[in-house]
Amino acid sequence: MKSFNINGGCSPKLHYMVNLDARLQAIGNMVQKGQYFTINRARQYGKTTTLQALEKYLQKDYTVISLDFQLLSSGDFENEYTFVEAFSEELLSSKTADFPEEIKSELREFAGGRENVRLSRLFRCLSRWCAGADKKIVLMIDEVDSAANNQVFLDFLAQLRGYYIQRDKRAAFQSVILTGVYDIKNLKRKFAGEDERKVNSPWNIAADFLVDMDFSKEDIRGMLEEYEQDYKTGMDTWGMAGLIYDYTSGYPFLVSKLCKIIDEQISGSPDYPDKRSFWTKNGFLEVVKILLAEKNTLLESLIGKLEAYPELKSVLYSLLFCGQDIAYNPDDSLTDMALMFGFIKKEGEKIAVANRIFETRIYNYFLTATAMKSFMRKTKIFPPVRLEHYSRDGHSGRFFPTQT
Repeated sequence: MKSFNINGGCSPKLHYMVNLDARLQAIGNMVQKGQYFTINRARQYGKTTTLQALEKYLQKDYTVISLDFQLLSSGDFENEYTFVEAFSEELLSSKTADFPEEIKSELREFAGGRENVRLSRLFRCLSRWCAGADKKIVLMIDEVDSAANNQVFLDFLAQLRGYYIQRDKRAAFQSVILTGVYDIKNLKRKFAGEDERKVNSPWNIAADFLVDMDFSKEDIRGMLEEYEQDYKTGMDTWGMAGLIYDYTSGYPFLVSKLCKIIDEQISGSPDYPDKRSFWTKNGFLEVVKILLAEKNTLLESLIGKLEAYPELKSVLYSLLFCGQDIAYNPDDSLTDMALMFGFIKKEGEKIAVANRIFETRIYNYFLTATAMKSFMRKTKIFPPVRLEHYSRDGHSGRFFPTQT
């Protein structure tokens, strides 16, 4: 039997999935137009699953090269020589690439690391490959965030941009698709400085990716109907899909996670002994409690981002506790960051917390933090530190207590 999957990419043979046909067709149209773009969405938003499905969707008309930068080590990004070596190895290991012998021989030479090969030489080789290929070539790279802090990656993007701009003169990839959390067009922020090469974005030729990757109520219903065909629980698939959507706003991980808990955790419990009893509103509300009380990678990352970015924390506090209306401003860096991480969504001209699950989890986090601070003040477990209680060592600069 199939299962609901929350770990890695989904396979239609193994997992209950929403129908991706409309999304694949929309992305396929972008590829047909020769666009370069980034699929940047928050963590666990179905990016890898979409990329895997897209590879199969495009194979009839294109040669599709699918790479994963997560498989490269930090040493592979140390300089352009090590990167060319590692990138060439990954290309040669691709099962879908059909290289002419001349190109394959050159890439083997690069991968062998017997000489220092610059990015410019690698791209001249790739250009010759594109020029002589029977099918146009599409390059897809997953997990580009793992490379985002490396200058050699910016140089790699700059080469892609250069060939894109001059592709009426030099053969280039039909389309390049990158996936990650961060919008690659904004990588310049990570390298801010006086050097013009580091300030300007090397990916400013990328087209806007406007394909909606949220699950709609209809998407969720389709997945539940496939499940219903297997188990015949008698559930109201439309009503259940509405409940799931109301709490998740279609966030892919949360949708699958709730379904997985219903199917695998409360199934067979005393209160819900059979499948007919737990695919109900009461069963669903029980599952929401379980999800809000557990630790998982997405919700832990959510709280971790609040700890790492105090200003973002203040914005969400204002939304939840102060009832403050915050206008959507595309030029505000905090709004941009909150959208990128999936914390918020745009509602008309304002912003709101992305979904009820996030809203409740963050609300509980603030309540607990406030209660703990109040408790510590009352019990004086951590009395306030006063500078007059400490003296500074002139040699080391460290502070030492002068009294107990």
